[in-house]
Amino acid sequence: MSTSSVSKNETQSIWATKLNKCYYQAEQLTKFMHLQAEVDCLLQQLQNMKTQRAIMDKEE
Repeated sequence: MSTSSVSKNETQSIWATKLNKCYYQAEQLTKFMHLQAEVDCLLQQLQNMKTQRAIMDKEE
């Protein structure tokens, strides 16, 4: 195996590692964004429940 062949294999390995890392970072970001949206939705529901409770308490 020549030096250029080894260098080429190392370069391909580095690129494969970078692409793999990039893919997993994108996947993690997607999961995070979904969780953030779910949290936002739950917080909105909680706020709505608090508002409804306050209205009911005023009526009593």
